Amino acid sequence: MMQLPSTGAAAPEDNGRGFATLFISDMHLGARSCRDDALLDFLQAHHADRIFLVGDIFDTWHGLAAHWTDSQHAIMRLLLERAACGVEIVYTPGNHDAYFRKFIGTRLGNITVADHVMHTAADGRRYLVIHGDSVDIFSERFALLSRLAAKTEHVFRGLGTLAQRLLRRFDLPIDDRVDRVVARVNDVIRAHDDFPRRLADLARRHGADGIICGHFHQPALHDDFGVTYANCGDWVENASALIETRAGTLAMVDWSAARAARRGVQQPAQAALAGG
Repeated sequence: MMQLPSTGAAAPEDNGRGFATLFISDMHLGARSCRDDALLDFLQAHHADRIFLVGDIFDTWHGLAAHWTDSQHAIMRLLLERAACGVEIVYTPGNHDAYFRKFIGTRLGNITVADHVMHTAADGRRYLVIHGDSVDIFSERFALLSRLAAKTEHVFRGLGTLAQRLLRRFDLPIDDRVDRVVARVNDVIRAHDDFPRRLADLARRHGADGIICGHFHQPALHDDFGVTYANCGDWVENASALIETRAGTLAMVDWSAARAARRGVQQPAQAALAGG
């Protein structure tokens, strides 16, 4: 395991939005379903001393070039510029970007690639940071079926995008039925999996106070399993991330809700961890 030193680097900008750490997972850059405009907006509005990219940052399962957008290019440029300015970036690849696991242990400037990391927050609490697919029984035992399901979802979302374009073209009401069906199927699958508890057990085995992960596209922040379980969520079904304040408190950011509520004023929406 890679142990990270503490950092005293100042955020590029503060303005009430400078944090100790940002944790972002499941961007799925290169996928048709990536909510890249919202993600770029979020990154432009939030600054931190350190950024953890907690896996599935790229979606190599569908071919990066096919759906790569200007917004995704801007996201990568922004992250590289932050790194060049002294922001520490730690990348823990997931199953959709497993190709980059061959670079685990590599450090390039302020960018580090690691399988998992023990992060010590400002309040002294220790968190295991890992993508989380290593405890996903479905992905481990039925890898081909998992890929087939992902490709099927990719096709369905593509049909939904095409339908919405046609509806907009003829000034008809937008129908997000496809997205709702996909989300419902995913919810049913998740309801029969004990994924969060297995990750909490993994944190205990590492002697950590909690775990920060991604993978299941379900934003969560709670202490229900005796340790902190913090899932960053995703930028496909949701638009969510975790922050660590300078006092060491973890908080969830629901950027969809924040964008809807701000009415032209950029203010991050936070839901602090009870007891954290």
